[in-house]
Amino acid sequence: MRKIVIDGSNTTGFQRTALVAVGKEDSYIETSYGLVRIKTLCLEEESAFIVESTPSRAKYKLDRLGIPLVEIATEPDIWHPEQAKEAALKLGRLLRATGKVMRGIGTIRQDLNISISKGARQEVKGVQELSMIPEIINREIQRQISLLDIMKELKDRGLSKDAFSGGIVEVTDLLQGISKGFIMKALKRGERAYGALLPSMKGILSREIQPGRRFGTELSDYAKVFGGVGGIIHSDEARSYGLGEEIIGKILERLGGGPNDAFVLVLASRKVAKLALNAVLERARIALESIPAETRKVLPDGNTSFSRPLPGSERMYPETDIPPINSHEIVEKVSQSLPEYPEETISRLINSYKISRELAELLFDNWRFKLFEEIASSYPRISPSFIAATLSSTLTALKREGVPVERLKDQTFKEIFAYVNEGKLAKEAIPEVLTELALDETSSLEEIVSKRYMSIDQLDEIIDTKIKELREEIFARGERAYGLLMGRVMSEVRGRIDGAIVSKRVKKKLREYLSTAQK
Repeated sequence: MRKIVIDGSNTTGFQRTALVAVGKEDSYIETSYGLVRIKTLCLEEESAFIVESTPSRAKYKLDRLGIPLVEIATEPDIWHPEQAKEAALKLGRLLRATGKVMRGIGTIRQDLNISISKGARQEVKGVQELSMIPEIINREIQRQISLLDIMKELKDRGLSKDAFSGGIVEVTDLLQGISKGFIMKALKRGERAYGALLPSMKGILSREIQPGRRFGTELSDYAKVFGGVGGIIHSDEARSYGLGEEIIGKILERLGGGPNDAFVLVLASRKVAKLALNAVLERARIALESIPAETRKVLPDGNTSFSRPLPGSERMYPETDIPPINSHEIVEKVSQSLPEYPEETISRLINSYKISRELAELLFDNWRFKLFEEIASSYPRISPSFIAATLSSTLTALKREGVPVERLKDQTFKEIFAYVNEGKLAKEAIPEVLTELALDETSSLEEIVSKRYMSIDQLDEIIDTKIKELREEIFARGERAYGLLMGRVMSEVRGRIDGAIVSKRVKKKLREYLSTAQK
């Protein structure tokens, strides 16, 4: 199939999509909220990434244009926000299990199609953080419910589509008295002010539809997309822009409105203002009758903003250059060497190495479970849970601190655990060693370990010194002085020798001292 593309994001004017498979009765994934059927499996080409856009010009990066993407579509079986997250996680794990897909943020993206009763389907594009999926869905549900409430109120106020026909009027002269803020700066640059009346909509534009977003923001999105303006000024929030009651009254009078009406202003050339304000008026008209079906962009907080109207199937047409491909032989060949299912791998890790489900899932999701198995099998004396935690949660914590852990190679981890197994590197030192290696790729692991290594003789000298320093407390407390002595010793040797070894030597030395002192 081909999909018509007219925004410039594909240099050919169309995007190719190959239908690889159609779901059957047994094409589904299981979630704790019910089955989710798989509708189609497609291969499509990536479009160019938009850098910036105005009504007259768009700028794109071509570095990812044409990259093949696997697209998996589900049937409308997902009814709960948490189910959507669970389904996305399971599909991502199935893809990772093949070992044929890239990993990391941005390599797997979810497009969420969200709708409610009496609402409209919204396609939220490019969701990357699985943890955000429930919040995005909940906020979209809130947005549509709020828009339905606004629709009812507008009808109760007696509004009709014909009410938005007052046209676009210049009001530059009415704003000349403003002596500060961006309005003054815009007028000084030579921009003009234009307004449009929104009859009987006073108070509606400041109505919250999502946390931190109001109906006025919806109108502003349309002005930005279709007009290319930076935003709008509306009467519900005009005072925060320095417009006093007198100016607001004069603007309403100029636009032919009254005390129950609202208005929208933009600062731009007449041509741009006309595009922006006509888009605002059209969105206001739509608000009377329905929620428009849209393609929306996800924002960092889980809200969404308007990107473009949701396209229909009319822009799809059959591929004209490439004949259908018989994939039967390919499918048969692939079927002979299918990898383990994700849940099988996770269960095997839990049962074979006695680690928690959380650690097993983390290892699978960061694709280090094979490295884990190799290290755990090579060094059975080291706790598998410790190895798993190092390869998962420890690396996650370091990454949050800004350490570029992606630079660390598998061989580095193997060598580190070899030193731990030999007693030459303390477990507690591993995060510091990993940090040093990641930040300085020229550093030598052997040199780092040699600087940190402490022999038993060196440890015993430190313990003897601490015993002398604490002899009065030790004599008074007896064996109960172990905790005090252990703390003082660890303050000097932590990260240089394994804590279990230190504990054994401290207990031995303490017993020897007490035995001698009692004699």
